[in-house]
Formats: sequence, structure tokens, C-alpha cells
Amino acid sequence: MQVIVQHDKNIAVISVSGDVDLYSSPEMRKAITQLSKKKVPLIVVNLKDVDYMDSSGVATLVEGLQLTGNYNGCFRIACLKTTVREVFELARLDRVFEIYETEEEALKVSPL
Repeated sequence: MQVIVQHDKNIAVISVSGDVDLYSSPEMRKAITQLSKKKVPLIVVNLKDVDYMDSSGVATLVEGLQLTGNYNGCFRIACLKTTVREVFELARLDRVFEIYETEEEALKVSPL
């Protein structure tokens, strides 16, 4: 798995590629935690290059949502492939997260 973070003062995009599982999710968690410690107002996690995510990856995203919620930040997910979207739908997390078809859509509505 690879995690690339692009961020300025108010917006951060975390682009993830590869499988997100028990062994790789700590890397994604580290990126999310660092940004939430800086209280970045908008964090978007782009999952366009993720084909597989297990429960530890989902738990990492739930934690990110909670961390940003603690300071009234906005946490969004973009570009879910069908296999990953199904995981969110089965757990009914598609009703909890703000999920966007594209990164551009996720960035369009300002949280400020």
C-alpha cells in the first residue's frame, strides 16, 4: 500500500493505493492522525486505487471521522471502487460518511 498526502493550510488529500488491510492500515492511520492533530478543516481520502479493504481499514476511516469531528473538521471519502463501496454499504457506513464519486466533488463544497 502507498499513501500520498497533499496538503495546504485548509485542505488535505490522502491518496491511497493498494490493498488496505491489517498490515497496511497503520500507514493510512498515521497520515490521518497527523492531519487531524493539525486540525486541518477538510480531509479527503481518495480511494480510487484501492481494490480491497478489510475491517481494519474501515476502522481506520471511522477513527479519522471521529478525530476530525472532535474539532468540527470535515472528513470525506472519494472514488470508491465497487468492491470497496460494497463493504461500506454492508456495514451501512455509506450513511455515516460523506462519500463522493470524484475527488473534485469532495473538494467542491467548502467546509469553511
